[in-house]
Amino acid sequence: MWDFSLSRAFGMMLRTMPFLLFRLAVYAGIAVATVLVTGVGAGLGWGFGALGGSDGRAVGAMWGALGGLGIAGGALYLAREYILYLVKAAHIAVLVELLDGDTLPEGKSQIDHGAAVVKSRFAQSSVLFGLDQLIKGVIAAVTGLLDGVAAVLPIPGLNNIVGILRAFLKVAVGFVDEIILAYAIRTKSENPWASAQDALVYYGQNYKVMLKNAAWLAVIIYLLSFLVFLVMLAPAAAVVWLIPGAWSAGGVIFALIFAWAVKAALIEPLAVTCMMQVFFKTIEGQSKDPAWEARLDGLSNKFGKIKTKAAQWTGAATGQGTHGQAGSQQETGA
Repeated sequence: MWDFSLSRAFGMMLRTMPFLLFRLAVYAGIAVATVLVTGVGAGLGWGFGALGGSDGRAVGAMWGALGGLGIAGGALYLAREYILYLVKAAHIAVLVELLDGDTLPEGKSQIDHGAAVVKSRFAQSSVLFGLDQLIKGVIAAVTGLLDGVAAVLPIPGLNNIVGILRAFLKVAVGFVDEIILAYAIRTKSENPWASAQDALVYYGQNYKVMLKNAAWLAVIIYLLSFLVFLVMLAPAAAVVWLIPGAWSAGGVIFALIFAWAVKAALIEPLAVTCMMQVFFKTIEGQSKDPAWEARLDGLSNKFGKIKTKAAQWTGAATGQGTHGQAGSQQETGA
């Protein structure tokens, strides 16, 4: 059915409890801040809307809430680079060591240890973030092979089936970039771009296995996230009751925000742990297939950018100035 062990993944998660609590604090803080900013926006809108009478208050509260929600979303977008560097990658570093059976250093917190490992591989957050963005582009191109299959095979309704499958895969494939980063950490490569290049080739030549497991994980993630959403409806409704104008859509939106926080803090690292099991087990003993490297060159120009940066990399000390700006620019192209 699938090639990962949920029991082993749960066990590893429990062994990284300090990181889980840290992630929960970070994402819960983001969720609470989002709700507060949204509530303040609704309150301001309610006040200004009073100029237009009773009907104006309700409309003003709605637009104020949406404005606050937009501001919070923009702040989260700007902070995504540091969340990846300080939270996700550091947790991955610890999970990789546990997966390989290594013993974590005594007298040092998991969070400090994970951060130190990430810093040794990616001295600047912008390097890690720039690499992550390019990896996502390559993975999207590999996943896009499904569209090509649907276009060639004359099977009625296949496009609809593939569309549903892609919706599921979008959830789990979103974690594949973290698996590629895990490979870079595991191999202790001095050149993060070169290790990512190798990992992407391995992923490409094993994409059927990876996508199969990603699909199963997507089902698990959807189910767990939906259950969390249902649990969060009650506290979300209580928060909405406190907002001026009783914003009707707020209950569902706040429940989604709270569910997202739990998903990002607890469910996502479980999925990453499962996918790491599959990836490292699948590529063990394999050699890179030159045909797949050439295929990735043709599928995505972002793979070519990774290869170029790998060839130009001169080490963490001198390479930062050359490549450190990658994270501050949004890469374009497939």
